Amino acid sequence: MNSMETMRRPELTAERIEEIRRLIAENPGMGRTQISEHLCASWGWRSPTGHPKSISCRDMLRDLDRAGKISLPPSRNAAHPKGAAKSPEHLAHDMAPIECALGALAPLRVEIASGGKPLAEFKSLVDQFHYLKYGQAVGENIKYIIRSAAGAPLVCMLFGSAAWSCRDRDRHIGWSKERRAEALHLMTNNTRCLVLPWVHVAGLASHALSVISRRVSSDWVAKYGHGLLAIETFVESPTRFKGTIYRAANWLHVGRTSGRGRDGGHHGAILPQKDIYICPLDRLYDKRLRGDKPLRGQAVRGASAGGGAGAGREG
Repeated sequence: MNSMETMRRPELTAERIEEIRRLIAENPGMGRTQISEHLCASWGWRSPTGHPKSISCRDMLRDLDRAGKISLPPSRNAAHPKGAAKSPEHLAHDMAPIECALGALAPLRVEIASGGKPLAEFKSLVDQFHYLKYGQAVGENIKYIIRSAAGAPLVCMLFGSAAWSCRDRDRHIGWSKERRAEALHLMTNNTRCLVLPWVHVAGLASHALSVISRRVSSDWVAKYGHGLLAIETFVESPTRFKGTIYRAANWLHVGRTSGRGRDGGHHGAILPQKDIYICPLDRLYDKRLRGDKPLRGQAVRGASAGGGAGAGREG
């Protein structure tokens, strides 16, 4: 197959899926990292800096494996080869039930899990108790632990790079492909939102995300030098969740995914379809994203936190 220089996920045609199957079948000793490196080289799949997008490729391969399109060799994480993602260490956590009024936990404490013990705790909690596990955050991202006033972890949230291509979202915003490439970094994707299973506090989930939505843009400025205009999230509905909390929290339901993965680029559904929700962080977020209105200083160095309530469990 001819290679092609690209920064986004290549289109997964039937021919390319067959190429992956053949590569796996003809190279039984090849691990997942080697497979991804080979495909990136074959397809010219590189980052803007010219490095192979091996991590994104492995994500794509796992998507195909889960969908039954290919059969990947077993993970070698136990041996932890160079370049492979190490599985998070599972720590022991205090799982004593927390059942009380929201006010009894106030004031909530927000901690950015950027390293050391907080990051290890975040990874352990999400990997053990979120149905998608931890995974590996790719690109710009911020991890939050929301704690009670006494310090007990209650909610974990991960915000990462927005999906490259999403038909209904892109139609809602109304931006061109060229403009999307320029402005996509002004959105973030709430990829994990976990209320710990032993925490049963009415209103906690929506309150916690409301708190985060008011500060996430400023935190993005501090870490990456630019702010945000909107948050997106994808809810596997109705097969797993109903999206009730997002609707109740006044997030905008803007459509459903095609089931082609976070970066799109291939025909036919390989993943469960999901409802798409957007939380505006600026009153004119859509106009600014598509370039009809100029970015204000707050959008360049921190989008205004005027929009959006919160959401919590994916359910």
